[in-house]
Amino acid sequence: MSTTIISIFLGIGLAAAVGFRVFLPLFVLSVASHFGDWGLNESFAWLGSTTAMITLGIAMLVEIGAYLIPWLDNMLDSIAVPLAGVAGTIVVIATVADLDPVVSWSLAIIAGGGTAAAVSGTSAVTRLTSTATTGGLANGGVAVAETGAATALAAVSVLWPTIAMVLVIVVLWVVFKIYYKLRPKNSKE
Repeated sequence: MSTTIISIFLGIGLAAAVGFRVFLPLFVLSVASHFGDWGLNESFAWLGSTTAMITLGIAMLVEIGAYLIPWLDNMLDSIAVPLAGVAGTIVVIATVADLDPVVSWSLAIIAGGGTAAAVSGTSAVTRLTSTATTGGLANGGVAVAETGAATALAAVSVLWPTIAMVLVIVVLWVVFKIYYKLRPKNSKE
């Protein structure tokens, strides 16, 4: 398989992980780039710097901890959904190599930003449902599951991008199933 396709799979896999936790996949990409496992688009080579790795690591830990606080997790979702779209776009554009800039940015915005926003939006709805039905008592479990999903998806994306792409398809299928289950039903009068 071509390097370009593998880099697209890597980016989309990380974008899906961004939908669960914004900074964790960026940190994983930073570590992978820092230690030479993945090269980045020239404009985003700074992501592999020691400073970026430390900063993203701290941001990741703060984000993971903040999602364990029931009232704070719902507040974070109000900024996490749009931020996930931006971060999803960034991870795709940072990993995609050897494509025309118009194609790269289009792919990054649609596939990266769209995937991240879809996953993040569904996570936010799941958390709101958890808050409404359990008074926030189950939110910690939801947060741990989301962090686990983000960790697993980011790790698989870096190690086996082709498998990550299959997982992304499964995640998106689950996201849409959850969305259709939780969306308001039209009442017949």
